[in-house]
Amino acid sequence: MTQTPTASSRPQRPEGAGDALLPGQARAHFTVPAKHPMVMVLGSGDALLRVIERAFPAADIHVRGNQISAVGDAREVAVIQRLFDEMMLVLRTGQPMTEDAVERSIAMLTASENGNGPDETPHEVLTQNILSSRGRTIRPKTLNQKRYVDAIDKHTIVFGIGPAGTGKTYLAMAKAVQALQSKQISRIILTRPAVEAGERLGFLPGTLYEKIDPYLRPLYDALHDMLDPDSIPRLMAAGTIEVAPLAYMRGRAHPTFTKVLTPDGWRPIGDLQVGDLVVGSNGEPTPVLGVYPQGEKDIYRVTAQDGASVLCCGEHLWTVRTAADQRRGKPWRVLETQEMIGSLRAGHARRYELPLLTAPVEFPAREVPMDPYALGLLLGDGCLTGSTTPSFATEDEELVRALEAALPGVVARHRGAPDYVLNRVKSPGDVVTLENPVTRMVRELDLIGTRSHSKFVPDDYLFNTAEVRLAVLQGLLDADGGPVVQQDRTCRVQYSTASILLRDDVIALVQSLGGVAYTRRRPAEGRHQGNAVAAHRYDSHVVDIRLPEGIEPFRLTRKVEKYHAAGGGGRPMRFIDSIEPAGREEAVCIQVGAEDSLYVTEDYLLTHNTLNDAFIILDEAQNTNPEQMKMFLTRLGFDSKIVITGDVTQVDLPGGTKSGLRQVQEILDGVPDVHFSRLTSQDVVRHKLVGRIVDAYEQYDSRNGSQGK
Repeated sequence: MTQTPTASSRPQRPEGAGDALLPGQARAHFTVPAKHPMVMVLGSGDALLRVIERAFPAADIHVRGNQISAVGDAREVAVIQRLFDEMMLVLRTGQPMTEDAVERSIAMLTASENGNGPDETPHEVLTQNILSSRGRTIRPKTLNQKRYVDAIDKHTIVFGIGPAGTGKTYLAMAKAVQALQSKQISRIILTRPAVEAGERLGFLPGTLYEKIDPYLRPLYDALHDMLDPDSIPRLMAAGTIEVAPLAYMRGRAHPTFTKVLTPDGWRPIGDLQVGDLVVGSNGEPTPVLGVYPQGEKDIYRVTAQDGASVLCCGEHLWTVRTAADQRRGKPWRVLETQEMIGSLRAGHARRYELPLLTAPVEFPAREVPMDPYALGLLLGDGCLTGSTTPSFATEDEELVRALEAALPGVVARHRGAPDYVLNRVKSPGDVVTLENPVTRMVRELDLIGTRSHSKFVPDDYLFNTAEVRLAVLQGLLDADGGPVVQQDRTCRVQYSTASILLRDDVIALVQSLGGVAYTRRRPAEGRHQGNAVAAHRYDSHVVDIRLPEGIEPFRLTRKVEKYHAAGGGGRPMRFIDSIEPAGREEAVCIQVGAEDSLYVTEDYLLTHNTLNDAFIILDEAQNTNPEQMKMFLTRLGFDSKIVITGDVTQVDLPGGTKSGLRQVQEILDGVPDVHFSRLTSQDVVRHKLVGRIVDAYEQYDSRNGSQGK
């Protein structure tokens, strides 16, 4: 534009007029730096100047070259002076001023001049860049938007409540992408309560995502504004960005009969209630915070290379890492079951390693009748039939002495070859009919009459303290196990038994201590007889064991020395070997209070059901019911952030259903680290008419007493 010597959209006063100020008037002068063209200050066709003049009718504004002067009401002149100062600060950043930006700046400065304005200045609001992408910058445009964005930075859970067009979801998504790019989080999850994406869509052709895609399209469109469109499919395929309806967010479930470890032993997940305790990855109890029935779902069996397996749905969450993750020092990642299908191998190696217990499970102490180490020795090489005096077979004198020390009132008398009879120590005055102490204890443990193929570890030992469980395992390994030295490799521990029950109990003991165990069967038929007098009658079950560092598998000196001379057992590891469909089952998911959200399922597999290290956005939250809102909020994991957006005046729920967004304001108001940001029609950043429409509807509702649904 060509600037006239004196520019103003108002009639000009004669030269020299108004030199003398009237009471209550003031004059201000402002010089625009030469580097800023006047068109940037006044707008194309003086559009910005006209906005300013309409806002301050009691002041005259004149422009001469790059000089701007204002004369008139002192309060208005003071605001005009501040306005041009703020505009210069904005222009210095390279950001242009718009009519909307000028109007909002005037509103903020006028309120401040009247003593009820915000602490923030217009340039602080208008120059707060969130994200620059594809040649455009995303930033808040109003004071309430800035406060909303600041709240997202400061709080873990933020509610953005306001009418359509106020940028609630768009700004939240920009903050999520910013957090992902700066590696503050590793995953973005975008969700909506897709009311119409339920059973009524079941008959439509196409996959689930093809059916719900139209409803979620606005979220995809916003992503395309902020990221390279070519990168979005890759990020979604990797699970870095997930867009899904709310109903499918909580579907990370197990069949109801799946066993979960509790301090009292195994319980079906379907029987758990809020407040019950389960066992976490550190071996300690952690409370159940939520239980969510899921109905019938497609189920998969996830199997590890050691044979451990568990059933779960396709959306169930697993903490895993790859060899590359470990090599580069990256943290464990969280993937859904269905994300890993088809990518379980990296070359010939298994790709995904699963975490193991970081410490042995700590069950409550139980009273037991027999020393646990002695029980392990007798289960290995003891005769407990009950038809004869209990006996023990070994060629290690050290074990005989250890057994006598662990069984007060019992003496081991050598009968010949490797056999020792465990007699009761007689005292003067004893009667002959007194029961042998070993027989009495074995009878109390329901082990009387068991033979090599039917022995087992009683539950009072399997679910006891770590010290008790380790002592039982050491006794079993000292009797029937040993170190296996491998050239250029760490030493593994091997155990063999004819009892399937005892095999499974040994595996459970190892797993409960944080180790892994592999098993294989050696058929009796055709097996070399060796030194045995008779042919083998039962198959032998061989268990290969690796225990965590610091857990000693043996007490017998010769085995301890051989084990350590070979370098110990090495680090136990568990990898996902296969994921196979397993039909459909009624399913349920739980949330636990553990810091890492992990809990122990069947075969001591660790899995979890909350969203750690994620930025989660729930859009259109006014269409959640109270139960859905609670479910969503309790999905919060550690190092995660939740933003919930909605407009309580546009509820589309069936009649009589209360909006979860309405109710949650009453429930969580005042809870630390939870913030409610409220936006109004003044924050609408679409066409100006949208704000006027919002105001008109609010006035109508107010006149007619409408409370919404």
